[in-house]
Amino acid sequence: MSKLQEQHRIFVVDDEPIITSTLGQILKNQGFQVSCFTNPRKALEAIYTSAPDLLIADVIMPEMSGIDLAIVVREAFPSCTVLLFSGQIATSQLLESARNRGHDFEVLTKPVPPAEILARVCGGLGLAFRTD
Repeated sequence: MSKLQEQHRIFVVDDEPIITSTLGQILKNQGFQVSCFTNPRKALEAIYTSAPDLLIADVIMPEMSGIDLAIVVREAFPSCTVLLFSGQIATSQLLESARNRGHDFEVLTKPVPPAEILARVCGGLGLAFRTD
């Protein structure tokens, strides 16, 4: 476990509990500080108490889309890296709306293999990713 990884706080937000818990455990096993949320509004409340270095969010969620959450987080904490993922094709309209508001996000397609998530997280935090 890297001391650098221990210094990074990651928020995982997905309305499917199995995804948040699985992804959270994968990241915790790598030494990251992880907070998991199944409600984007709860994540938003927590962000103002303890801002994450990286946000991983599902695009399609009830109450608030991951894109809307990402926009709020980026506006409040510009240095926070955002990773979005979705299992639904109907995200293009949400992405276009975000682009029109000045925010361009890449969306990973679910399921995302753990090694790819870890590589993206490490890359987003400026850390080296090793598979050994």
